[in-house]
Amino acid sequence: MDYLEEYKRWCTDAVFDEETKAQLESIKNDEKEIEDRFYKELEFGTAGLRGIIGAGTNRMNKYTVGKATQGLANYIIEQSAQSKGVAISYDSRHMSQEFSLQTALILNANGIKTYLFENLRPVPELSFAVRELGCTAGVMITASHNPPKYNGYKVYWDDGSQIVAPRDKEIIQKVREINDYTQIKEIARKEAEELGLFNVIGSKMDDKYLDVLKSKVLNPDIVKEQGKALKVVYTPLHGTGNTIAERLLNEIGLENVYVVPEQKDPDGNFPTVSLPNPEDKNAFKLALELANKVGADVVLATDPDADRLGIFAKDTKTGKYMEYTGNMSALLIAEYRISQMKEKQILPNDGMFITTIVSSDLAKAISKYYNLECIEVLTGFKNIGAVMKNADENKDRTYVFGFEESYGCLIGDYARDKDGIAAVMALCEAACYYKSKGKTLWDAMGDIYEKYGYYKEAQVSIVREGVQGAQEIKDMMTKMRNSDIEKIGDHKVLMFKDIDKDVVKNMQTGEIQKTLLPQSNVLYYELENNSWCAIRPSGTEPKIKLYMGIKGINHEDAQGKLEDLKNAMIKLVKG
Repeated sequence: MDYLEEYKRWCTDAVFDEETKAQLESIKNDEKEIEDRFYKELEFGTAGLRGIIGAGTNRMNKYTVGKATQGLANYIIEQSAQSKGVAISYDSRHMSQEFSLQTALILNANGIKTYLFENLRPVPELSFAVRELGCTAGVMITASHNPPKYNGYKVYWDDGSQIVAPRDKEIIQKVREINDYTQIKEIARKEAEELGLFNVIGSKMDDKYLDVLKSKVLNPDIVKEQGKALKVVYTPLHGTGNTIAERLLNEIGLENVYVVPEQKDPDGNFPTVSLPNPEDKNAFKLALELANKVGADVVLATDPDADRLGIFAKDTKTGKYMEYTGNMSALLIAEYRISQMKEKQILPNDGMFITTIVSSDLAKAISKYYNLECIEVLTGFKNIGAVMKNADENKDRTYVFGFEESYGCLIGDYARDKDGIAAVMALCEAACYYKSKGKTLWDAMGDIYEKYGYYKEAQVSIVREGVQGAQEIKDMMTKMRNSDIEKIGDHKVLMFKDIDKDVVKNMQTGEIQKTLLPQSNVLYYELENNSWCAIRPSGTEPKIKLYMGIKGINHEDAQGKLEDLKNAMIKLVKG
C-alpha cells in the first residue's frame, strides 16, 4: 500500500465524510503521522480489530468497523445463519456506543437480526447472552485494558467464545474481500425495527446472568454470615463493571461494599488513571486510599470490559495491602472452589482444569492433587473456550476451572470467556470462607504455597510502536528463533519449543518432536529446576511479551530466582 496515495484518496473520495476529511487535512504536514495512519490496514486478527481511534486505514473508525461488519455479515449469510441473529454489547470507550449501533444496522441491512444491549455491559454478559438468545455470533466493542485512545471489535461465535480456527481465518478472508467501502450496506434504524431486525436487550438479561452467577456460590450461608463484617472496596475503573457488580455482591449477602466514587461512573477518558488496567498497581491508588480509610479486607478492580480482575488483600500481620498477580488471584479462587467441591463431593471424576502455556505451573500441582486433568492451551481465553466446547459436544469431560495469567478466569460453563464479575464474586466468597476460619486471603495464599511449593511468575512487555517498532519486534523474534540458546541466566535450557514451526527440540539429545499445538508465534524454553520462559509478540498491542516462572523453597528464594531469570531474559531478547 502506498500510504501517501491512500491518504490522498481518503482526503478526496466522496465515500468519506467531511469530518474525516477535515481530520486528515489537519495532519497534511505531518508525514510521520500520515504514514502511521495509512502504512497498512488495521488488521482484522483472529478475534477482531483493535487500534487507535481516528481517520485512516490503520485506525478504528466507522469505515474500518463497517468493513469488518460487512465481512462478518457475508460470512454469516454464507453459513445460512442470519435468522439466529447477533448479540452486541459495548464498553465505556470513546465511540463504543456509535460503533455498536453501526454494527447492528449494517448487519440489519444484510437481513441479519441483531440484539443490542440497551446500555454498556461487560464482556462476560455478552458471552452469556449469545448462548442464552441462541445467536449465531456476538460482537463486543471494546479495547479491553488499552489506553483511552484505543477501541476494538471482538467477535464471538454461537458457543459464546471468541472465534477460533478455522472460522477465524474464514471470517478474516471475507473481511479482506471487501475492497471498496461502497460495498458496506446501510439501513435506517426505524426501518430495521419495523422489519423486526433491530432488537434491544433489556435488564432481564442482567437478572438471568446474575441468577446463574449466584447459583455458583458454594457456601451461601457462610457468605451471608461473614458478609456482615467483611469489607470490600471495588472499582470498575470507569468501565462496565459496576453496571452489575455492586448489585451482585449485595444480593449474595455482602453488606459493606464500597465503590470508589471517583471511578464509579463510565468515562472513556479514564480521568483518574494513566491506564485502566488492573494489572497496573497504579490503577489502584484511589481504591487503596479508600481501603485504608474504611479498613477494607479486600480491594478489587476490573478493567473497562470487566473480563479481568486485579486484587489487593490486607495482611493483618503487617497491616499492608498485598498485591496479587493474575496467576495468584486465579489460583486462589481455583484452590478454594476445587477444595470445597471435593469436600461437598461434587467434584466431577472427569473434571478438567484448563490453563495456558504461559501461566503458572502451580495449576499443574493443584490439578494433580485433586486428580483433575490439566490441559494447556495457547495464550488467549478463546483457546480455553474451544476446549470447553469440544468437551461439551463430546460429553467426555467436565469443565471445573480455567484461567490465564493475564488476570482472567472462569468459574463455570455458563459463558466461554473470562469473567471479571464472577471472579469478584468468587474472591469475596473465598474471603468470607477464610474469615470464618480466622484467616485472611493473604493467609490463604501462604497456605497454598506451603502446600504446593513457592511458584512465582513475572511478565515483561517491551513496547515498540509504529512501522519501525513492528520491524524491531519481528527482528527480536527472528533472532531468538534462530539462536541455539543453551542457558538463560543460571538455568540450562532442557527443551526449546517453536510453536510457529511445530518443533520441540531436546537441548540435551538434539531429538526433535512436534508440539501438538496449533500454529502460533510463540517460543517456549523449558529450563532446569522447575523453571521456564516464553516470548511472543502481542496480538493487540505494539509490544513483545516475555513470560517466566520458577519454583523456590520459600518466598525470598523464589523472588530472588525470578528476578535473576527476568533480568537474564530481558538482556537476551534486547541483546
